Amino acid sequence: MDAGKFLDDLLKKPESLDRLAAALDAGGLFDGVPDTVRRVLFLGMGSSRYAARVAALRLRALGIDAAADYASTGLGYPPDPATLVVAISATGGSRETLDAVARHRGVSFVAALTNKDGSPITKGADHVIPMLAGPEEGGVACRTFQHTLALLLALTDRSMDGSLVRRAAEATQDLLDRRSDWLPGVMELLDGPHGVYTIAPAERLSSADQSALMVREGPRRQATACETGDWAHVDVYLTKTYDYRALLFPGSPYDEQAMEWVRERGSTVVTVGGEVAGQAGSVRYRHDDDPGVALLTETLVAELVAASWWAHG
Repeated sequence: MDAGKFLDDLLKKPESLDRLAAALDAGGLFDGVPDTVRRVLFLGMGSSRYAARVAALRLRALGIDAAADYASTGLGYPPDPATLVVAISATGGSRETLDAVARHRGVSFVAALTNKDGSPITKGADHVIPMLAGPEEGGVACRTFQHTLALLLALTDRSMDGSLVRRAAEATQDLLDRRSDWLPGVMELLDGPHGVYTIAPAERLSSADQSALMVREGPRRQATACETGDWAHVDVYLTKTYDYRALLFPGSPYDEQAMEWVRERGSTVVTVGGEVAGQAGSVRYRHDDDPGVALLTETLVAELVAASWWAHG
């Protein structure tokens, strides 16, 4: 893992997304993957599971039986010919995911989503979906996470072309181009003695999960994610005794419920892509009023904070 190469990986996000958008426009990425099944089961670990949970939620909203399991669980759904298994591993070698896929291979339809051609997860898969994110020289899943989200959105909506991904590329480029304006202030606001907390609505909980992971994985700082509505039930207590500093991804009907406590207790919240009363700072970007663009873009704020903290010790 390398901080400088991690930043380089982030700077390549827009061009990488443009390539993915072109591939979605061309079509064919999901040819052969059944679109009529009784159940969709996503399997993965870490950021792969973060992205899968969003996709499963979207499918359930359409009335489709869908779940995003830890690949490591021993109590998952049994193999079934009517089940589509989407196994996600950027490297294609996650041990837990390989073990889980082995139980389904030959019975369930297995689609492998990976960034590495010919990797172990592709062996025996019924279909391979390439992430098309390119190599991540920094050793941190950043572009692969973004591409995983985009491809899972396209998998759940087969009519999706590259337009959403192209707007996300524009939004990403905007954040990168203006980072000298917003990044120093955000770093200062989040630089407290008790870590960083990240908060997002259930529909975009992957943004909070991935953002916290970036702070832990790169600079090795304490960071924890929470769903916005659940925050008032599980994390509000920390504002009583901690120098509580958080990134909030607005869009939940329960943003104000959380901010009431933040204002009362003098905690520090930086918003990404929106405004709330009592915020200490805000980062806006192009197309941030589009929830789809936000889902694919907003983690870049935490990624750039993490890259800077990592580089400067």
